[in-house]
Amino acid sequence: MTTNTKQHRLRARVLTLLLLGSTWMVAAASAEEIAIYAGKLFDSERGELLPNRTVHIVDGRIESVQAGFAKRDRERLVDLRDYTVLPGLMDMHTHLVYEFGPRAYMETFTWNPADYTLRGVDAARRTLEAGFTTVRDLGDKDNVTVSLRNAINAGTITGPRIFTAGKSIATTGGHADPTNGHRMTLMGSPGPAEGVVNGADSAREAVRQRYKDGADLIKITATGGVLSVAKSGQNPQFMSDELESIVKTAKDYGFTVAVHAHGKEGMERAIRAGVDSIEHGTYMDAETMDLMRRHDTWYVPTILAGEWVTEKAAVEGFFPEVVRSKASTIGPLIRDTFSEAYKRGVKIAFGTDSGVSPHGDNGREFALMVGAGMPPADAIRSATWNAAQLLDMEDELGSISPGRHADIIAVKGNPLEDITELQRVQFVMKGGEVFKPVQTRQ
Repeated sequence: MTTNTKQHRLRARVLTLLLLGSTWMVAAASAEEIAIYAGKLFDSERGELLPNRTVHIVDGRIESVQAGFAKRDRERLVDLRDYTVLPGLMDMHTHLVYEFGPRAYMETFTWNPADYTLRGVDAARRTLEAGFTTVRDLGDKDNVTVSLRNAINAGTITGPRIFTAGKSIATTGGHADPTNGHRMTLMGSPGPAEGVVNGADSAREAVRQRYKDGADLIKITATGGVLSVAKSGQNPQFMSDELESIVKTAKDYGFTVAVHAHGKEGMERAIRAGVDSIEHGTYMDAETMDLMRRHDTWYVPTILAGEWVTEKAAVEGFFPEVVRSKASTIGPLIRDTFSEAYKRGVKIAFGTDSGVSPHGDNGREFALMVGAGMPPADAIRSATWNAAQLLDMEDELGSISPGRHADIIAVKGNPLEDITELQRVQFVMKGGEVFKPVQTRQ
């Protein structure tokens, strides 16, 4: 190699390094910085409103929060001085690929995975626009929500942060057995890959399959349910050894375990096995609630789902008769159960079961919680700080605090005085990106 060639290559390498360095410096210099002026700011850790705050955001995360209004020269201003600013809301029980209606039972025979996916795209957008920047999806079809989560994270489509369970796990004939109500020639014998288990070994296999599928958590149906085409809405559907197998395996893979449960016995078996949350919890009593407190188990009530199925049960022909009788019995009880659980100090995280009721109406749950006796501040905390704790993400989500993702919403009025303001979210930011700007009058 000649001296000139060596010098040429050396100069080329130096030039490349300089170009890379300058590119990095330009990228660093162009990091987006935003200042939000908040007329009122909800402190979700303490449950109180703070007046006149500035939130400083750098690269999608909250850098600092200070009293008063103080924009830096390099920051882009989002002026919300006439609004109440809150952390992005979090719904811990959704089903993005479902939206229940009279034809829902036919979809399993007529819809393809692409149909569920397209519905999920629309549901995700509506959910985010309603102010819900994070959701848990607790049971889907064909792992569609795994793909939705990935597409949202990549910026391909618009939606909330998704923590998905993929396909729920049931026992044969249980609430999430996908072949319930089918004729015999279509039932087949679904197994762990399809979310149906019998015995501790297949229960372990189902958890490991969810890991392989890319799920974020485990969802099981420990008792009967309302909308499945099966007789009982509350009978226990897992044996204790199956539950223990699921929980132990889930912990090995870093999963939390969410449990659909209406009946007392199935609920208590699951709580003793060490699950993380009970969803619905209709027939829990004082003994069950005390057991939840001893085991540090979260409760996700879904009052909205109970109200919705009660209303639809009165509509002739809306549900199959076997479902209608369960809906009219179980639906009205959830509100009273929630009220008693709150009084007894059970830990509560917000959840709606949206997909039963329409997506985008998630905020209606707040009014139901307040109407059942929970103060507005606690209702909002259930959908922010509490939900982040259930996800074990309180260092990332759930509050407007330094280091957290800049997931921020705003409403015009004061939700501590009128909780229905949360049904009229005016501004939505997720990760520092505005998805719903304030509409100004021309």
